[in-house]
Amino acid sequence: MSLEEKIGQLIHIGLNASFLNQESDAFRALRRQVEENHVGGIILFRGPVYESVHLMNRLQSFARVPLLVSADLEAGAGMRFEDTINFPWNMAVAASGNPDYARRQGEVTAREARALGVHLIFAPVADVNNNPANPVINVRSYGEDPKTVARFVVAFIEGAQRGGVIATAKHFPGHGDTAIDSHRGLPVINVGRDRLESIELIPFRAAISAGVGAIMPGHISLPQLDPTVITPLPREQVIRPIYAEEGSEIVVEKATLPATLSFAITGRLLRGELGFRGLVVTDALDMSGLTLYFTQDEAAVRAVEAGADMLLKPADPEACIRGLREAVRAGRLSARRIEESARRILAAKYDLGLVQNRLTPLDMIDRIVAGREAERLADEIAQRAITLVRDDAKLVPLRAGQTLRIFNLAITNGEDRLWVARPFTAELAKGARVETAVLDERSSEEEVRKALDRATQAEVVIASLYGRVRSGQANSVGIPKAGERALRAVLGVKPVIGISFGNPYLLQSFPELKTYLVAYGDMPSLQRAAARALLGQAEIVGRLPISLPGLYARGTGIQLRKAERAAGDDVQRASPR
Repeated sequence: MSLEEKIGQLIHIGLNASFLNQESDAFRALRRQVEENHVGGIILFRGPVYESVHLMNRLQSFARVPLLVSADLEAGAGMRFEDTINFPWNMAVAASGNPDYARRQGEVTAREARALGVHLIFAPVADVNNNPANPVINVRSYGEDPKTVARFVVAFIEGAQRGGVIATAKHFPGHGDTAIDSHRGLPVINVGRDRLESIELIPFRAAISAGVGAIMPGHISLPQLDPTVITPLPREQVIRPIYAEEGSEIVVEKATLPATLSFAITGRLLRGELGFRGLVVTDALDMSGLTLYFTQDEAAVRAVEAGADMLLKPADPEACIRGLREAVRAGRLSARRIEESARRILAAKYDLGLVQNRLTPLDMIDRIVAGREAERLADEIAQRAITLVRDDAKLVPLRAGQTLRIFNLAITNGEDRLWVARPFTAELAKGARVETAVLDERSSEEEVRKALDRATQAEVVIASLYGRVRSGQANSVGIPKAGERALRAVLGVKPVIGISFGNPYLLQSFPELKTYLVAYGDMPSLQRAAARALLGQAEIVGRLPISLPGLYARGTGIQLRKAERAAGDDVQRASPR
């Protein structure tokens, strides 16, 4: 292979797949990346099933070396492929208390991934979420206890890699104790090695011992590990933000070199001291945590200097290729260093069987993907995850029958007001009469007033809180002001059941809520499970994998068994700290 071909193997471009005619400019641009830039792989983002697989097959046919296809499948195929099944978030899995669910999820995810032509999955999240204000990890983590996180991480890795994919533990050395989203800016974790050893590194050490195939360093500054100071680029050199709105990026003036680009963290700690020999893959190079400080060519060179093998989703692939080529010619990087990473990637492709067969059969997809097993597993995890944190008002389960007047005040931080609450209300309607209004960032004062009028006519109000992780968005894990005002107006006036279909920490903002359930996500399985729990049709057995500072400790969860529900009893009531 030529130097250019070896460099190309390190570059993995991102793609939202859709149907493309072969004569279209978009298709020609992709073909050029494969044939001329010799890119090593494609990262699939959101897209339809058959168009995604067909396009990958077409691009594979143009590649001299098979392409390594990857995707973020933290919550299963549904996270990236339309009309497939989303598993509950990791925190919901941990709320069940059973690591076998993580193992089974890994197995199903791997089987579906291979059926969809995906070979490398960017999962599991190995971050310990020990910062309640974290806007980007949150429910993507298995919780705040490092040993528990490690157990679930290892279980997922074992299941996934047994199923034939390469799993990726992320975001090394830990993104859990941050209050800045690295899609918007560069988080700083100013802690020393002793603290990292006692918390953040525990799941990564376990993942390495379990044979994880890849590890992703994060765009995280750790000044006590690498004090190299970096400064923001002049504004005219910063590329337009990909994930954040223009002007909403967070600039840290006196930051230090992020883990992605730090030899001290990636090379010396991960490769050297922890002995990791697998693939090191960067987080996306087009995230603001990197682009505010480095051009794409400089970021690529520094990442390889630090020890990275795969450079993910560059905003400008040509700039990265040019930067690496010039660094070799100038002696800043050795040709041997490029070859070292290229060999790791080629070896992974060989081990995955891509040399023998790089194409994915279309006629097997609807036999394997989104089948009964995946649906049953998602529902089973969801039902075991629902956590009743507080029920001082004794509102759970709801009084049986259609006579109780229920108003569902749904509050969302997404652009999904027309459909966000449908799985929950459809399931709830099977056993109760319920009216729903949805408030979001765009809701007017008139809409808030009408929602409050309907709430005052109800006997019970359900506050469905869809404060979800929205990477790069300023309102990630929060709820909009209009919804917050409406909820505060209802509290103290009507009995309110709060349900978090996302961020479990929301109770800290509304401690007046006397009844509070956590579903950990908006997946249909979790919404259906929450409705069944309210109706008394299912047990409630989940326990918090995190603490709610000042309110409840990790492990809290009122356990309502089915027979006890029928008798109107409950056991193991949560007690405030």
